[in-house]
Amino acid sequence: MARPTIPINLTQEQSKLLQRIVGSREIPHSLVLRAQIIRQAGQGINNKTISLNLGWCEDTIGLWRQRWLEGCVELEKFADKPKELRIAIGKLLADKARPGSPGKFSAEQVCQFIALAGETPPEHLSHWTYKDLVREAVNRGIVESLSTSSAGRFLKSGGTQAAPDKVLAQP
Repeated sequence: MARPTIPINLTQEQSKLLQRIVGSREIPHSLVLRAQIIRQAGQGINNKTISLNLGWCEDTIGLWRQRWLEGCVELEKFADKPKELRIAIGKLLADKARPGSPGKFSAEQVCQFIALAGETPPEHLSHWTYKDLVREAVNRGIVESLSTSSAGRFLKSGGTQAAPDKVLAQP
């Protein structure tokens, strides 16, 4: 005998927001599929049928049904606030943070490396190469070691991010 599924009761506002997510072409496909799961669950469809309808594993359907049930109490706080409700639903349908290794380089080290790349290279060099930058960063004690691919990634991430308009007030 199959396990009973806990029904999901969607408010009219939640249902409308989920329908907008399902119909959106700008929202990531994974969120659209999760919204479809919740909409169908809200219509009283069981996990097996939703699984067949969407082509997803039945356990995955159960996972998202459970996450919705755990988070729906939080959604009740935003009953009369559509903008906040939309944000809360987006967070509820989003992936949870996954564990990973901590970053090897601090923000300060990355900034120092980018600043080094902005300096004039030594006289014997016509321009900086990634290898030269890495060697100099290690010599100066900015980092213990660094790959050239990480060096390139740091420099690509440090693009111009200036404000489009004047930021300082005029005297």
